Formats: sequence, structure tokens, C-alpha cells
Amino acid sequence: MKLVLLIAVALWFLGWALGASLRVRAWLVALLIGVVMGIQLVLPPGHPLRIATGGDIRNWLVVAGILALVLAYREGLHRLRVRAGARGAAPAGAEPSPPASAPSRLYAEGELDRYARHIMLREIGGPGQKALKQARVLVIGAGGLGAPVLLYLAAAGVGTVGVVDDDVVDASNLQRQVIHDTAAIGQPKVVSAAARMQALNPFVEVETYRDRLTEENADALFARYDLILDGSDNFDTRYLVNRVAVGQGKPLISAAITQWEGQISLYDPAHGTPCYQCVFPERPAPGQVPSCAEAGVAGPLPGVLGTMMALEAVKQITGAGATLRGEMLVYDGLWGESRKFKLGKRPDCPVCGGGA
Repeated sequence: MKLVLLIAVALWFLGWALGASLRVRAWLVALLIGVVMGIQLVLPPGHPLRIATGGDIRNWLVVAGILALVLAYREGLHRLRVRAGARGAAPAGAEPSPPASAPSRLYAEGELDRYARHIMLREIGGPGQKALKQARVLVIGAGGLGAPVLLYLAAAGVGTVGVVDDDVVDASNLQRQVIHDTAAIGQPKVVSAAARMQALNPFVEVETYRDRLTEENADALFARYDLILDGSDNFDTRYLVNRVAVGQGKPLISAAITQWEGQISLYDPAHGTPCYQCVFPERPAPGQVPSCAEAGVAGPLPGVLGTMMALEAVKQITGAGATLRGEMLVYDGLWGESRKFKLGKRPDCPVCGGGA
């Protein structure tokens, strides 16, 4: 048996030296094992050649089974890559394909390896991953909620991610804002976040805006993106984000946290749901909803809600499952409980008009 394994290793490296592909080398080894198994079946027990090649077919059945699983996995992965990268045949009467000099590949070399587990999901597959690649998502805030959102959007392969934040990294942020590290203290959050995102996935384009979102810049900024995610920490910004998103008909995923509890919803009045101001018509009285700086926050909590935001974004972009459109999920981290509420429009809402 050792002799056969040595021959298999020699075949493998000979194929490598001659430039044969991994699949060709694997099939050569499989052919060798098939010949050996034939020897075990045909020759009588005790035959010198049968003894030299292991003497028992059961050992080779185990080896063959393992090799078959490896080949099947690689073949399946290859087919998924082809399906995800294919641009699709042009229908009859369609314009001819662009010349060879024009970009013809949606993905860079080696990029699809990152998304194999997405492509295997029936609800995402190749078309869903393509939608993620072509999506443009704007994230408001690179803090507690924005940190996991940005990391997971980059990892998921969202093609273009914009991030808005005018703050710098402070030591007190590091307990929960996991996209930043100690070396980033004093850096603008958008710079630190962009560096981590591109280190995680260099195929994602990150657009940074070191500005405070205002009435003057929000409209032009939102027009560049398809989906808005709001992880801001104050009501003025949340109301502004909602007004501009409603005005442009853009879906908005918004979450908020305090101490041990968080909430998240997808606001999309263009498709029949209430907007943020339908649900929260007036800002709370001073002190009623203290900020994280005033009341504290459990470090992993924004990670939970921020990851939920990223998941909702993936579902919204790919059309997978059911989003939180028209519903609010409230998560209580202290007691490990979740509650979901149906949301209704306010006929007198000054932003979306209750759908009028």
C-alpha cells in the first residue's frame, strides 16, 4: 500500500510540474486507485502483486470514498462559481455583447471563493450574490451599530458601501465599536472603518464622508445609494434620515439601543409601510431616553442589533425571506427575550402623510 501511495504522490507532483490543473491531477490519482482496486478484485489472495498493492480492497474503498467526496465537493463548488459568474445568454433580438476590451467579468479573480457559502443558499444563490455585488448601501454612523453593519456588509460582498460619521475614535468606544482598535484612537472613524473593511474584503468599494449629516448635504448624498441604514445615536439625525429617505422613496433600516435593549425595523412607505415618524411622532422628553454616554450600554448589545441590520440589508437586497418591513423587533439582552410588533401608519404623519 505504501508503494501505491508513493506512486500517487509522484503522479501529483509530476502533474504539478507539467502545469496540470488540480482537477486533472485528482483524476489521475483516482485512476491509479481504480487500477489498484481492480487488481485486488481480479488476482487471487496471496498473489505478490495483490500483496504489494495492499492485499485488501477494503482499505482502498475507504481511500476511494474520501477521494470521491473531495472531487464531488470541488466539482459542486466549480459549478456554483460558474453559475454565479455567468452573465447569462442574451435573449433573441438583444443588443450584441460589448467588445472584448470592455469589462466582461462581474467578479475579480478569486473573489467568488469568499461568497461560496452564500451561493449555496437557495434563497441567495448566484443571482442574490450578483445583486449584493451591484448594490449601493449608505450607513449612517460608524459607531456601536455601524461597526458590525459595516464589517458584515463588506464580508457579504456588497459592492459599494458609503459611511457617514464626523467623529474620531475614542478609547471609550472600543468596548463595543469592534471595527476600530487601539491603534485607531484619534483617527476619524470613517478612515478607521474603511481600512478594516478593505482589509477584510478588498473587492468592496468604500466611500467615506467625514461630515455631520445635515439638511444641506443629506439629499445629494442619499441620491447616490439604493438602501439607507441608520445607526445614529440622536433623534435629530434619525428624523432627518427618515425625511430624506421618504422623499426619495428609499427603504430605511433603522435601529436604536440603550443599556440592555434594542429595537430594529425597516421603514419603506413607498411600499406601504409606516415611516419612522409614524412610529415616533415626537422626540422623547429630555432624559426620558438617555444616551449610551449617559446611561451606559452592554458592549455586545450593539453587535446584536447591528448584525440584525446587516442581515435585514442582505435580505432586502437579495429578496430572501421576509424582512422587518412594517414590523418592529425589540430585543431585551438582559433577559434574553425578543418581541415583535406590527406597525401602522399615522394618517396625520407630516413626513409620509400616512400614505395619502
